[in-house]
Amino acid sequence: MHHTTGDGTWDRFLGAFAQVTAAHARLTPHNAVTEIDRLIRTAWREKLPVYMELPSDIAYLDIEVPTAPLVFAEPPSDPERLQSCAAAIAGQLSAARSPAILVDQDVDRYGTASEVMELAEKMQLPVAVTGPAKAVIDETFPYYAGIYNGKASAPWTREAIEGSDCLLSIGYRPIDGTSGDFTAALPVNTIHARGHSVDIGDYNYQAVTLMEVLRGVIGAAPQVTSRPARQVAAASAGAHPDGSAKLTQAAYWEALQGYLRPGDVLLTDNGTSYAIFGFRLPPKCTVVASVIWGSIGYSVGALLGTLTAAPERRHLLFIGDGSFQETAQELSTMLRHDCKPVIFLINNGGYTIERGYMGKAADYNDIATWTYADLPKVFRADTTARSFVVKTVADLHNALTAPNDSLILVESVMDRYDAPAAVIHSSNNGAELDYGPRGPQHRENMQLQPTT
Repeated sequence: MHHTTGDGTWDRFLGAFAQVTAAHARLTPHNAVTEIDRLIRTAWREKLPVYMELPSDIAYLDIEVPTAPLVFAEPPSDPERLQSCAAAIAGQLSAARSPAILVDQDVDRYGTASEVMELAEKMQLPVAVTGPAKAVIDETFPYYAGIYNGKASAPWTREAIEGSDCLLSIGYRPIDGTSGDFTAALPVNTIHARGHSVDIGDYNYQAVTLMEVLRGVIGAAPQVTSRPARQVAAASAGAHPDGSAKLTQAAYWEALQGYLRPGDVLLTDNGTSYAIFGFRLPPKCTVVASVIWGSIGYSVGALLGTLTAAPERRHLLFIGDGSFQETAQELSTMLRHDCKPVIFLINNGGYTIERGYMGKAADYNDIATWTYADLPKVFRADTTARSFVVKTVADLHNALTAPNDSLILVESVMDRYDAPAAVIHSSNNGAELDYGPRGPQHRENMQLQPTT
C-alpha cells in the first residue's frame, strides 16, 4: 500500500522509475534468479541505474540460486564491424588538418580515459572535455584543451572544437550546462562514439564497444609528429589581497585553488561553487557534479557516498548555504562514522545564483540564518571536528593550514550579491532562455550583473 497512491493500483512506482532507469522489474519467487542478474548486468553494462522492486511479503523466502558467480564481461564486438569502424575513424583523423577529441562523462564510466590520452598523444590531438567530464582527462596532459561549453569556452578551446575538420566526440550530451546555453556548434561531420555504437557520417556501427573501438583506432592510426602540443595555460594568480580585507568570491576561489593536491575527490554543489570548473586540477583528481539537473543539496549525500567508496582519498565539498540546508542531516552520519572530509561552505544568506537569474532582493531567495560552524557539535557532542568561521582572507588562510585528521568545516561569510562573473553570466543567460527578451528579469534591479 505504501508504494501506491491509495487507489488500489500497484504499478505507480514501478512505472515512475521505469522513466528514469535502464531496466526495471518486480521480483517474484519465480523470476528473482533471472531478473536480479539481468538488472545487475544491465546497470554494469549501460552505466545507468536500474530499479528492483521487492514485495515485503516474499522478501524472506528461500529460492534455488546458481552456484556459479555472476560474470561481468562485455560481449565481444562484431569483428568485421569493429575493423571497419576503427579504420574509418583512423582514416578520417589522419586526413584532417585540425582533428580533435571532445570527451563527455561516459569516457570515465566506460574506463577509456587512458585510451583517449594514448590516441591523442600518438596523433597529437587536442582533447577538450565537457563540464561533467572535468578531471576525466588529466589536466596536466600536454594535449588537454580545457572545458568546451559553447560560447562560454576559452577562445583556444572553442577554436579547437568548433574549428576542427574531424572531431571525434565520445558520449557527448548537449544540455544547457555543457553547450553554453545551447550555443555549441560542433562540426557537421563530427564522429559520435558511444558505449556500444558509433556514427560516422551516414554510417551507424552497432555491436562495437567503446574500448575496442579506441584500441582499434590506436592500432590503425599513424604516429604524428608535426602538431605541437598546446597546453591550457594555468590561471594566473591575481594580486595578493590584504589579509585583513573582507573575504570576496575572487579571493576565496584563488586561495582554494592552491589547497588542491593530487588524488583529491572534489564535489561541487550548484551555485557559486561552479567556480571549481575554472580550477586547474592536479593529476588523479575526481570531480562529482550534478550539471544536468542542477539539483541543489545533492552533494552532501553524494559526499557520504564518495567517502564510503574511497575512504583512502581526501574529499573536498564545495557548497553554499542554501544547498547545504537541503540535506544537512547527512553531516550527522559522516560524524557518526568518523569520516574526515573538508567542507567549504559559503554563508551569504541565500541562493546567490538565483539572484543572478531573477529576484535579486526577493525574499524567496533568502534563507534562515544558521550557525553552520556549530553543527558538528550539534550532531555529535564528542566530535573532534574542526570548525572555522572565516570573514577575511587571513581567516581563510589560517583555516587552510588545519590538519585533516578529522572532519573540517570552513564557514566563509560573504556578501550576498558577490558571485563569480561566469556564474552570473550563466544565470542571466538562463533567464533569457526561459523568459525571453521581454521577460520579468529585465525589470529594474532584478538580477545580479557581472562587473567585467
